Amino acid sequence: MNYFKSRIHFALMGLCLSAGIMMPAAAQTTKKLTTLVNPFIGTAPLLDTKIIGYTPPADMRVWAGLVFPGSSVPNAMVQLSPMTKYGSGAGYEYEMKEIVSFTHTNKGHWNLCHIPVLPVPADASYPFKSEFNHDNEKASPAYYQVYLQSYDVQVRLTSTLRCGIHEYTFKNNKGRRILFDLGKANNHVNDWQIQQVGKDGISGYQRTGGEKVYFYATVSTDIQDIESVKAGKSDGYALVSVKDGAGPVTLKIGLSFVSVENAAENLKAEAAGKSFDEIKAQGDSEWETLLDKIKVQGGTEAQNKMFYSMLYRSFLWPALRSDVNGEFTDDAGKTRKENYRYYTLPSLWDDYRNKLVLLSIFSPEVTNDVINSMINKGEIKGFMPTFFHGDHAASFIAGSYARGIRNYDVKKAYELLINNAYIEGGTRPFIAEYIKKGYISDPDIKNPNVESKGKAGVTKTLEYAYDDYALSLLAKEMKDGEHYKDLSKRSKNYANVFDKSTNFMRGRLEDGSWITPFNPEYPYYEYMYREANAWNVSFYVPQDMEGLVKLYGGEKPFEQKLDTFFTKPWNPEYIAWNISGFIGQYCHGNQPAHESPFSYHFVGKPEKSQKIIDEVLATMYGIGPEGLAMSGMDDAGEMSSWYVWASLGLYPLSPADTEYIVTVSVFDKVEWTTGQGKKFTITNSGKTRNLKEIFLNGKKVNGYFIPHTLFSEGGTLEVKTK
Repeated sequence: MNYFKSRIHFALMGLCLSAGIMMPAAAQTTKKLTTLVNPFIGTAPLLDTKIIGYTPPADMRVWAGLVFPGSSVPNAMVQLSPMTKYGSGAGYEYEMKEIVSFTHTNKGHWNLCHIPVLPVPADASYPFKSEFNHDNEKASPAYYQVYLQSYDVQVRLTSTLRCGIHEYTFKNNKGRRILFDLGKANNHVNDWQIQQVGKDGISGYQRTGGEKVYFYATVSTDIQDIESVKAGKSDGYALVSVKDGAGPVTLKIGLSFVSVENAAENLKAEAAGKSFDEIKAQGDSEWETLLDKIKVQGGTEAQNKMFYSMLYRSFLWPALRSDVNGEFTDDAGKTRKENYRYYTLPSLWDDYRNKLVLLSIFSPEVTNDVINSMINKGEIKGFMPTFFHGDHAASFIAGSYARGIRNYDVKKAYELLINNAYIEGGTRPFIAEYIKKGYISDPDIKNPNVESKGKAGVTKTLEYAYDDYALSLLAKEMKDGEHYKDLSKRSKNYANVFDKSTNFMRGRLEDGSWITPFNPEYPYYEYMYREANAWNVSFYVPQDMEGLVKLYGGEKPFEQKLDTFFTKPWNPEYIAWNISGFIGQYCHGNQPAHESPFSYHFVGKPEKSQKIIDEVLATMYGIGPEGLAMSGMDDAGEMSSWYVWASLGLYPLSPADTEYIVTVSVFDKVEWTTGQGKKFTITNSGKTRNLKEIFLNGKKVNGYFIPHTLFSEGGTLEVKTK
């Protein structure tokens, strides 16, 4: 076993590497893969200032991980998870000692966390909460368990696509109650309602903003009464009292974003007549089927656990929003029924880079439906939607189409994407200026600080240029020569924000002059750069890395610039909520530079890329004494997906293209089962981490890229090291 495997093993376990100690590489695991998943990874706080890059203020919890440890099945409507704090990233923070509820939706993004429920005894009073201990807490992908110490209640949770299943075992069988804390969610609650239905049914809704979440629930014993306190108010709640008696109380809740009737239908279709353990086993089986598509050999136990934990985490979002009868509520508030499942918008600024490519390979049916859902959203406003920044629906849809995912109206999708790229007032802010000048300017702000807001003109220019490239590929498929030619030309606009006097991507004023003063190390939230500094965006040209190398003056100066990027220390005085996890100036805790570790390949130095990749894998995941912290926010699975790809020795550097850059896997062998049931096998031979040669189906590869056809037709990839 090489040094890297030993190093990452101890880093992930939160232990110190002792000189001379070597752990044997594990054979291919025979365990169920779900047993290797640890949903708590990413829930603990990041406290290591060497990793963070600065000393956070006392009131600052670094945006690291922000994930939930509860029950879900892949891309489900329901994510049933414990809450320790409302208004936090995912509602659950590992260091907190009290649970305030269990909620039914989650993304890890300061929103959702609908329909809070908590079992409470007769003597419990407002504000309701219970202490708990991690020693009495367990989780796996479709299961969560905890003992509520203050209330003497054992809780077990599991779920289906649209239903949450609770099992409460009260120590005191008298005065058993269930709190519906409907005035609370991670969004402000505008209104709520609850009522009893028959002897054992409960129905209602919770409205946050313009979104209504309906629910229908059944209890395994008779309901005595429902007491509502401040009904419909944001500081209100309801207490459901159930009949005294021995044995656990099982609560089954169906959700719907359409109606109570649909919620009841969802519950009947997915959970009626099934025991808690049957539903748990069903969820476990769904995850096992998904995880089993990749089998690895030769890694340590810690590497196996981290790999499958990150693979699991990559398939929780986007989330289902249509009911078993096919109905959903569209963005115009209308009830619709189509021939596809309706999903939330992907977290495109984050996950177009890698996770959505993983989704397209693992779950092409889901990917088709996600694109159909995006077209549906786009038709309402006339533009294809995006998330947060850029126009990365272009990359997602163009890349998915090229990978053979085409069960949607591609002409309509293309029309909406063209609207994005050419019409002001839609998805791409300042598109008219971009078209006219070839870049987006920023205002002249005197003494800007971290939180200064401008146009994020440099980031937008770079991202629009890549989106233009992605859309040009689709234009070519659509045989639209005029737009193909124009978009291809626009894809070179990245050069318009490259300042050759400093060799950085730099902001420009409206008159075209460079913004001064200029400090490439200083991070901004939305001035020149989006959540980044000049260092972290200056290598982002995945559509034309060869052209970028030329801009820098050739291979040697490009390599030297990269060397400085990964070694120049971060200034500890530069503190921002959304950036952490540094190797030199490189920030792994946020997305803008996630492609840059692979850049050395373009100067023929893959071993330098490998060194950075290995350091990221070894130090940026599984941090802290419990091994449960991450270097940055998971952002709906993008951080997790980066780990999956990098540990396998592949990466979709340009996700709109159907090729993958090759690095050295941490595993000796990977067996990937394609959607067609064929095998794509990756082997890693050699005693070092330095890439020497690549063989595809026995033939030597010139360069560092392999085609997507391996994921459909199968084949063998042999990576040899020096």
